Formats: sequence, structure tokens, C-alpha cells
Amino acid sequence: MLQAVDDAGYTEPTPIQVAAIPLILAGHDVIGIAQTGTGKTAAFVLPILMKLAGSMHNGEKRGTRALVVAPTRELVAQIEENVRAYAKHVPLRMATVFGGVSERPQIAALRSGVDLVVATPGRLIDLMDQRVANLSRVEFLVLDEADRMLDMGFLPPIRRIVKALPQKRQTLMFSASLSREIEQLTHQFQHSPKIVEIGRRANPADTVAQFAYEVPPHLKSALLLHLLGDPQFDTVLVFSRTKHGADKIARRLESSGIKTGTIHSNRSQNQRLRALKDFKSGAVRVLVATDIAARGIDVDGISHVVNYDFPMHSEDYVHRIGRTGRAHAIGDAISFITPEDHGALRSLERFIGRGILRKRAEGFDYNQAAPPREERGRRARGPQRKIEPRLPGNSPHGSGDAPHGRIGWRFRNASSNNRPPRRSYRRHR
Repeated sequence: MLQAVDDAGYTEPTPIQVAAIPLILAGHDVIGIAQTGTGKTAAFVLPILMKLAGSMHNGEKRGTRALVVAPTRELVAQIEENVRAYAKHVPLRMATVFGGVSERPQIAALRSGVDLVVATPGRLIDLMDQRVANLSRVEFLVLDEADRMLDMGFLPPIRRIVKALPQKRQTLMFSASLSREIEQLTHQFQHSPKIVEIGRRANPADTVAQFAYEVPPHLKSALLLHLLGDPQFDTVLVFSRTKHGADKIARRLESSGIKTGTIHSNRSQNQRLRALKDFKSGAVRVLVATDIAARGIDVDGISHVVNYDFPMHSEDYVHRIGRTGRAHAIGDAISFITPEDHGALRSLERFIGRGILRKRAEGFDYNQAAPPREERGRRARGPQRKIEPRLPGNSPHGSGDAPHGRIGWRFRNASSNNRPPRRSYRRHR
């Protein structure tokens, strides 16, 4: 284990590792709260591997003894990468379980017997329903990004998973932020947990410089292109609120000659992994993502995070900007603020306990006019087919085809051989 830590380039533990590892080794349930990029994954993986290592034997089929549950596929893949690095000298068998890819390799791995499983809730429950995932021997449960795992969307599946586990187990929860309301829910799953809190709760890393650029909505894409004209913006993660918005931003950047990747839930798993790989390797300069990527993207050297759309929840802001300034590196977080975002910005400043510096981009023309409303609508909708209203008497089939006295009705399923059409009315919208 020490050799693997040394191979990973670690010379001293981070504060969350110093505080959490001894408690986990002592058998306590733990709630760990620390800023992003501070080594939380190693804080729970290393002690779990130490406990598992004493009874690992090559060639013997074993049941799952440790389960790590995370909210996104990207985070599962990132945890797997870290576990394999830390366990390179340990005969550990592990499997990853997540959607978007074939179940067959995951089923084969679980049936062969593994020590540790890293999973998203949805696919794990699917395999539980197929009686493939046997969790009756789990000794360690980890909920990574616990605030998201326990919100209203994930709470029911997490309850199902926990119900399948032995009551006697060690449960660990880690996150960069954890509200008091969600903390109350943890008592359903943990026994007298020790709370480890490094720094101020929900406070972004001190190495991230935060700026707010006020900009009219119609100039956001122009401002982004202007900022990307600065060569210091060399590895940039851009967050959009919607999948459609992410695709639209990516198309605009690509049309301007900027290599861009995209990650959101409508992309296949292979597409998402390829985009992340290209971003890590530098093959693409900009990665545009929705909030599914706010947790799980661990890329060294992200120079800037740009909140193209301001996040709806303050916790999401913390996780978004935590993609830069990781492991004591320096990074910038830029948020585009439209007039509608001022209230959310003030709420965020109260949440993180500090103000965010307002800036204006040098050399950018803030007086550019918005495109005409008709043109904007045409861009959004694409070419439209003109439909003439049909009045009684102007139907191609004669005046009796429309209900008497009604405007805006038309027939469907008209025959091509001049036979009377089958009358199937629908209101013309």
C-alpha cells in the first residue's frame, strides 16, 4: 500500500486524509466534508483497502465486501481509476457498474466474485433485480458526493440498496458540501457517525479566483468567444444549464474553429468517455457540460471554469468551480450574470460567505445589438413550413369538408386517388 501511495506521487496526506483515515481504520462511521480536489477519494479508499487486504487470496471466488455508490458514470470511472492505482500491489478484484454500456461484462464480473464494486444507483438496482448483484456480505458502504446521493431524486434507490446490505457494516459519506437537512437523513444509514469537516462548510477552494461578468443574455456566446481569444484560457470547462444549450454552445465554438467536446446525459457513454479523454489529452481545448459533469471530472490543469448559465443551486456552483484549482493548483472561475441572475448571485454569496468580484471584459463591445426577434426565432426553430388557414369554402375538397362555421380545421389521411378522405379532425395549432 505504501509503495502504491509513493508511486502515485503523494508525499504527505491532505487534511481530510489526516482526519478521516484513522477514524475509518478504527471502525467508525464517518461523514467527511472538504473542498473539492483535496483528496477525499484516497481518504476512504486507502483505509478500506487496508482492511480488505488482510483476507484477499488469489484464485478464490469471493463475495462483494465493499460498495462505493456515486451519482454519475464519470465519477464511477474516476473512482475506479484511483482504486486501481492504490491497489496495484494488492490482489484486489473490483467491478464497475453503471448505465449507458452493455450489462454483460458487469454481470460476468459480479458472478466471478469481486471484493469491491463502484456503481451508480440505477444500474446497480437493475442487477439486483436480476439477482446478479449479491450485497449480503458487504462490510463497507461509501456514498460519494453524499449531498447529491441523498437528495429527493436519489433517496428512494439508495434506501433500496441500503436495505439489501447487512445492518452490521461501516458506512462512510463524503462530499464537498452537505446541508443540515441532508445531514439529518444520514442518521437513517449511519450509526453515531464522526463528522470530519475541513475548512468552512460549502466553501470553494481558496486557490480558485472567482469573477462575475455581467452580460446581456444575447451577448453570452460572443463574450465566451472573446474570452477564449486569450491564450491563457487553454483548458476550459464550460457549464450549461441544459443539454440543448450545451450542444448549441459547442456548435458555436466549433464553427469558430475552437476544438470542443460535449458531455451530457443524451450523449452515449462512449461519446462521454471519448470527450473526457480528448479533454484530458488536450485534443480539445474546451469541454461543454451540464451539471452531471460537475462531479466526477478530475482533470489536472483546468485553467478556467465558465458558468455560461448560472447554476440554479448554490451547492452546484461549489462543485462546478471545484473542477479547477484542484490539489492546490491555481484556477479561475467565471460566471456570466444576466439581469435575471442577480438574486441567485446574492444567495450564492450568502451561502459561501464571501462576495464575488464583478468584472467587465476588456476590449469587449457590450453595446452590440441583439439580433431581430424574428431572426432569433428562426435560428431557434429552423426553417418553418408556411400553413395557410382553411376557411369554409376554400378547402381543396370543397366547401363541405370543414365543420360549418369553424375556422382552423383540416383533414388528415387524405387519399391520393381522389376518393373522399377519411375524416379525422384535429385542431390546427
